[in-house]
Amino acid sequence: MCLGVPGRVLSVNGSVATVDFFGLQRTVRLDVVDEAVAPGDYVLNHVGFAIRRIPAAQIQETLALYESLLREAGDDMMASDVRGEIEAARSGRGHA
Repeated sequence: MCLGVPGRVLSVNGSVATVDFFGLQRTVRLDVVDEAVAPGDYVLNHVGFAIRRIPAAQIQETLALYESLLREAGDDMMASDVRGEIEAARSGRGHA
């Protein structure tokens, strides 16, 4: 099973967006997203592609669910990697 990661769109340049994932900025392709996105929108990212714009009414619930999943994942290798990325971004060691 693959897990999409929610992030906030910072900027859009054609079919590419800069997206903030819990403090870590990454470039994301917009080729397959289900509708147009703009700065301030949230998207669900999977392997570098925005696959869905998250409706505004679902953003807080989605973010809370994702953080809960990370907490409950324990020693899961993927969750540990994601936690490491988040911690690196929050401490200024992340890379765009």
